[in-house]
Amino acid sequence: MTVTMTPHTLTGQMIIAGTPVRGTGREIRGFDPAAGKPLEPVYHHGDATNVDAACAAAAEAFSAYRATTSEQRAQFLEAIATNIEALGEALVTRTVTETGLPQARITGEVGRTTGQLRLFAAVLREGSWNGARIDTAQPDRTPLPRPDIRQRFIALGPVAVFSASNFPLAFSVAGGDTASALAAGCPVVVKAHDAHPGTSELVARAISDAVAQSGMPAGTFSLLFGTGQELGIALVSDPRIKAVGFTGSRSGGLALVAAAAARPEPIPVYAEMSSINPVFLLGGALSTRGADLGKAFVGSLTMGSGQFCTNPGLVIAVDGPGLDAFVSAAREELSGAAATPMLTPNIARSYASGVESLSQAAQLVARGQVSGSEVCGQAALFTTDAQSFLASEALQAEVFGSSSLIVCCADIDEMHTVAQRIEGQLTATVQADDSDLDQAATLLPLLELKAGRILFGGWPTGVEVCHAMVHGGPFPATSDSRSTSVGSRAIERFLRPVAYQNVPNTLLPSVIADGNPDHLWRRIDGQLTQD
Repeated sequence: MTVTMTPHTLTGQMIIAGTPVRGTGREIRGFDPAAGKPLEPVYHHGDATNVDAACAAAAEAFSAYRATTSEQRAQFLEAIATNIEALGEALVTRTVTETGLPQARITGEVGRTTGQLRLFAAVLREGSWNGARIDTAQPDRTPLPRPDIRQRFIALGPVAVFSASNFPLAFSVAGGDTASALAAGCPVVVKAHDAHPGTSELVARAISDAVAQSGMPAGTFSLLFGTGQELGIALVSDPRIKAVGFTGSRSGGLALVAAAAARPEPIPVYAEMSSINPVFLLGGALSTRGADLGKAFVGSLTMGSGQFCTNPGLVIAVDGPGLDAFVSAAREELSGAAATPMLTPNIARSYASGVESLSQAAQLVARGQVSGSEVCGQAALFTTDAQSFLASEALQAEVFGSSSLIVCCADIDEMHTVAQRIEGQLTATVQADDSDLDQAATLLPLLELKAGRILFGGWPTGVEVCHAMVHGGPFPATSDSRSTSVGSRAIERFLRPVAYQNVPNTLLPSVIADGNPDHLWRRIDGQLTQD
């Protein structure tokens, strides 16, 4: 039974296949980091019974949901976007209260979330996601005839999505993982993040209402609360779940990867985990604008209390006067940076612990302003030499917050050595002037092997949602570097190819049927055509 709920009133309940369900596990509440107090209403973690109910509903919904047309799913995604927008000020206010993030940031994130949903609606209508290929029969070919073979992509099955702490909307209940999985034809079971339960409930209701409005099966969407070690592992281990989307810590992601691999039927886990996003400052850029780069760097570092997966946590440069100007400007700018609320007390404590570890292994350059609140993060900047950096695991570890480390290299060769030996990253940024292009040309091939996105100029914070974007990268940035969690290619994570050999035309899916009834671009005998 699907229940239509009052959009703006929080009840403290999970939603399983359109039905509100109150958990029976540990009590949780949203927390206002700015005011330092818990919020109403009370929520409760779910249990194995709730996982079973959500997965059973998703499995039951899968056959009918994957059989919907691209247009039907496109309209469904657009209905979700419209419903989220209709939440208006209630959603923005609750999200700001639960996260301590500024209103402008959350308003922008609402737009990004609805924009992602509409992007995938456009992807569905454009049609190339189907991967339609046809190799026509060649009955007269010798020595053996060739059969008629056709290929398309189909949905994997129900998908488990784990919400992120740092993006309560865009990487959460209706974020990119959910949007791309629903676009692919996969029902979704979301494990909400405890940091923003009220925001999660509001958005889940918007999705559930869109399910009912669009005539989709009730099990197309469910929302659960619970810990990753308990409910999360149970969700990933359920045989009805066929893929996982995750954004969070390395330890959490690896636990899910291990659980998925240990199943009788292993499944893919697309986990975005750990990245320190190195910034390479080349000599020409430093000599002409080192001070300006230092100021701009701090702006990126402290944005959102540094709680971005693309935060510039590492700066690599050759020692010299240009770097001195960069460091001096960064020190001055950072010293005036206010301590700002972090998402949760636990995240603030983890950040403080990470900064303390860095202080034991590197030289302090500057700290931001002090706050009397334990949930506020005080920005920090450290420096070390290349050999010390390469010899220390602690210096290479991600510190989630406004903390960064400058690695001073003796020469460009040492910079290349650092580039070769850092772990996989979401991003790598190069600051270069025209005089640096020869050096940049030798650095670029190294960075291609280390990062999913390479930037020249600018700063890594901020991920454009578009067709060409890659938000992924080699391990440990992600568990699968062949994919992206942002941009239109994210849909490919939840699809698999099927070939149809000598299947009668009346039985073929329309996307690969004779006559091209869906008017798609298809690859026929190796040639891309719309005929």
